[in-house]
Amino acid sequence: MITDDRIIFGLLATVLAFVFFTRGRPGWQKFYTFVPIILVAYLLPSLMTTFGLIDVTESNLWTIAKDYFLPAALFLMTLSIDLKGVIGLGSKALIMFFTATIGIVLGGPLALWIVAQFDPSVLGTGDQAAWRGLATLAGSWIGGGANQTAMLEVYQYDQTRYSALIAVDIIVANIWMAFLLYGAGASEKVDAWLGADSSAIERLKVKMANFSSSVERTPTANDLVLLLGVAFAVVGICHLLSQPLGAYFASVNGEDSVMASTFFWVVVFATTLGLIASFTPARQLEGVGASKFGTVFIFLLVAVIGTKMNILMLGDAPAFMAIGLVWMLFHVILLLVVAKIIRAPFFFVAVGSKANVGGAASAPVVAAAFHPALAPVGVLLAVLGYALGTYGAILCAEMMRAVG
Repeated sequence: MITDDRIIFGLLATVLAFVFFTRGRPGWQKFYTFVPIILVAYLLPSLMTTFGLIDVTESNLWTIAKDYFLPAALFLMTLSIDLKGVIGLGSKALIMFFTATIGIVLGGPLALWIVAQFDPSVLGTGDQAAWRGLATLAGSWIGGGANQTAMLEVYQYDQTRYSALIAVDIIVANIWMAFLLYGAGASEKVDAWLGADSSAIERLKVKMANFSSSVERTPTANDLVLLLGVAFAVVGICHLLSQPLGAYFASVNGEDSVMASTFFWVVVFATTLGLIASFTPARQLEGVGASKFGTVFIFLLVAVIGTKMNILMLGDAPAFMAIGLVWMLFHVILLLVVAKIIRAPFFFVAVGSKANVGGAASAPVVAAAFHPALAPVGVLLAVLGYALGTYGAILCAEMMRAVG
């Protein structure tokens, strides 16, 4: 089993190189027609973890990915965004986002009740009561890690049993992400089934593609150094600004507050600086490959996220895993029903869901799977998820307390 991050990163880079090399090769094109390239880049690393080739329990790759690759990708992909076009996507994005939130809030108590009918012992008592632990899952699936930690502190769940909830969180959320990445590659078929009008999304894609082609030129070494220099300078600025803000809100609201998370502010600043730059001549950096480099960072993120899913962990804490699966199933069914009723494009289903369940680390990844220009939509909704995470999780927890 490989534990060295340097070797693991080399394996992940090899996986991505293999995927992109085979994408255009005869005999592979049909395969990638049915299995989206981003899904392959996600599943192959997960198989490495599942079958014991690599062990990432002590790895720092995720820290590097979210602290360096993610803010760089957000800035580069937002750099050439058409803000009016994003706003013009309409209200369906918000409707699906709030539907996703409601699906998590209501799905928790429903799933706990259903599983308890078959295994009453799952309810537990005292600080081992299931609803206390599942409150942390609600915090994670509506907001993110900070909300999850806040719920652990608020409801004082037995921390010796907390690892089972972490396993449910990672496995169930990542199984759903795999389906979303597959759906992104077949979004036209799903939109047809939903009866959705995705014309606004298509117009934004075309507009972005036209802009990219209009400013595109062969980059020189100077251009590439300038592009990457600006991108990682922005990453540095984001961390520089985020640390004092996080410390300030930690002193005011407590360390478990969402606002105390420096990662929250890194995401906000990276997106904001990208939006500001899109109104300046810096937008011309798209001509030398800004969004292309952003896509490279996104794929690196996808590969690293893939290493976090070990399918064999489904056997751990089976009752909690069953609750998580039923919970997520309710969330998904509600999303699809509402999307069918209002004829929302699958893009809004996917991003609305991951803005809750995956947060700022996953929502832009899923959005970019549809088109790089759409990544900021995922970020904006994910930030909203952070804001609602604690409130929604408390409401969900109190409803689960009534069940238990």
